[in-house]
Amino acid sequence: MAKLILSMDGLVLKEISLEQERITIGRKPHNDIQIDNLAISGEHAAVVTILNDSFLEDLNSTNGTLVNGQPVKKHFLRHNDVIELGKYKLKYLNDQPQAGYNPDYEKTMVLRPGGIKPAAQEAVQAVAASPLGPPSQAPAGIGSSISSIGPLSQAAPAAPVSTAVIQILNGANAGKELPLTKTLTSLGKPGVQVAVIARRPNGYFITHVEGASYPVLNGATLDAQAHPLKDHDVIEISGVKMEFFLKT
Repeated sequence: MAKLILSMDGLVLKEISLEQERITIGRKPHNDIQIDNLAISGEHAAVVTILNDSFLEDLNSTNGTLVNGQPVKKHFLRHNDVIELGKYKLKYLNDQPQAGYNPDYEKTMVLRPGGIKPAAQEAVQAVAASPLGPPSQAPAGIGSSISSIGPLSQAAPAAPVSTAVIQILNGANAGKELPLTKTLTSLGKPGVQVAVIARRPNGYFITHVEGASYPVLNGATLDAQAHPLKDHDVIEISGVKMEFFLKT
């Protein structure tokens, strides 16, 4: 199991197993990893773990987040990566095989009012560096909010999973469908609210990734944990309602 080793000035302070799909790091007490230091923002960063892969996201912190000495916004974590937050360091350890990123990933597909079109080349480059895909510069709305990304893991599922689809229920794109063919699909508006749907051997699961507001599932607000999806579940993210259903 992957874990983080928290240290300062070479002194190990804590070991954190990445058992949850999403953990937050920050100065405020509600964070999973609380670092009580003024150099750390109230909600500084988050680590999302899907299967054997984890990725780090800076939550618009004041002083930024470094990985191996380089500033990052989103970063796929590899064994022995060192996350730096002020004087504190978090070493990422993972003895399980990781798929890593393939530079030949398909282009990000963005749902727009005129249909489904490939995003710009900048978006393609952003996907190679970020599991959540590129931040959108488009105005708020469904046209800027849904993207499908390449798989985080190449491992074949132990048992076949039915093909699933997300269908938009409101707005200009009502009726349009997004097939969930990837291992991980991100939904939402970067910087506002983002969730991911993971395709696992035992079904599909939705997990909150970014934003103060959590996704709504069948009228109930979710928490930070992964939640299984059932046929005809209704999801609401960033004001957009969509239906999850299985295709036979």
